[in-house]
Amino acid sequence: MAAGEQNRERVITVRGLVNRFDAHVVHDNLDLDVYRGEVLGVVGGSGTGKSVLLRTIIALNQAAAGSIDLLGTDMVNGDPEALRAVRQRFGVLFQDGALFSSLTVAQNIQVPLKEFYDLPEDLLDEIVAAKLHMVGLSSDAGAKYPAELSGGMRKRAGLARALALDPEVVFFDEPTAGLDPIGAAAFDQLVRDLQQALGLTVFMVTHDLDSLYAICDRIAVLAEKKVLLAGPMEMMLQDKHPWVMEYFHGPRARAAAITAALDKR
Repeated sequence: MAAGEQNRERVITVRGLVNRFDAHVVHDNLDLDVYRGEVLGVVGGSGTGKSVLLRTIIALNQAAAGSIDLLGTDMVNGDPEALRAVRQRFGVLFQDGALFSSLTVAQNIQVPLKEFYDLPEDLLDEIVAAKLHMVGLSSDAGAKYPAELSGGMRKRAGLARALALDPEVVFFDEPTAGLDPIGAAAFDQLVRDLQQALGLTVFMVTHDLDSLYAICDRIAVLAEKKVLLAGPMEMMLQDKHPWVMEYFHGPRARAAAITAALDKR
């Protein structure tokens, strides 16, 4: 553990995690810490189980072995009541928003609210309007169906749903995938602004180097069925592992570094 991390509050603690599908082992003795208020980017090559790790942490996938503590809750062996309670404290933005196609945007945002609370319709409408404004969507977007939205708008609508319960932790699975560079940069800025304004902890699976430079406080690299290393960008740039060097020193990485340097000027 790096100096200074011992005194930070861990909101996610993963120890000895094993994920397997039949004979195929995805993760073997994986350890990971996520600290309150940080943006953690999770990267790795194809097949390293980035999305599997996310889904296992939030108990959508059952771990074969190991322990996961999320906001003080045992996500591997916790009882259904405890798991239901902790689900009110985190939100998830799946790839492309994962909105229910038969529901309007407003109805999508209301889904978690109706799951946990019995609220009057006028209050539901007020919450929806507030969440739409929070993610930069107009109130008119609430009446539209997902198919009527652009890719960027669907992601923002999905984010509004993820924030519906005012969570402490938000999980993102490839949030900028499929967006053009301008749209991706705008979404990154939105995430950072919301994280700072709301004090969110963000767990973000991504392959987007621009996002890693722009908004991530630390990066966790999945390789060899575990978290190979976790730390700030400076640590990634100094590591000599072949995959890490190829990923963080390749042509696209150099372009992302130049963009990040220009943005700081």
